[in-house]
Amino acid sequence: MSLGTADKIMLCVGLIGFGGVFLWIGIALHLAYTKMDLMLDHLKNCPAVMIRAPFKNGGPGGRLFVLGAIMGLMTVPRLYLRDGGASAEDLKSFPSDLKRKLIVLHWGGCVPLLVLFGLFAVDEFGLV
Repeated sequence: MSLGTADKIMLCVGLIGFGGVFLWIGIALHLAYTKMDLMLDHLKNCPAVMIRAPFKNGGPGGRLFVLGAIMGLMTVPRLYLRDGGASAEDLKSFPSDLKRKLIVLHWGGCVPLLVLFGLFAVDEFGLV
């Protein structure tokens, strides 16, 4: 049994999507284990983050949970500032290079997920 051209393309795109997800998880875990204390020190007055801070001791899943809260805060700060979940002073004092990394990581994680959802849609609707 040999694969057709469309099947080869689907396989390659699927492998790229899964590889992207695993790469994202690896980068996120590296950031969570190396910079978590620094990030939490800068966000002491943000209830949206500090309520989740104890989960950092819950292993890799807990660290990713806290990192996700911090990435959400950095990506859409107005949402958190409006309801009192963030402190404007903490956001101003947060290191700009780390903030940029978190925002890029947040949006970069969406790309492989969209690729995989696209592959699912193509397969489900029989477009190939």
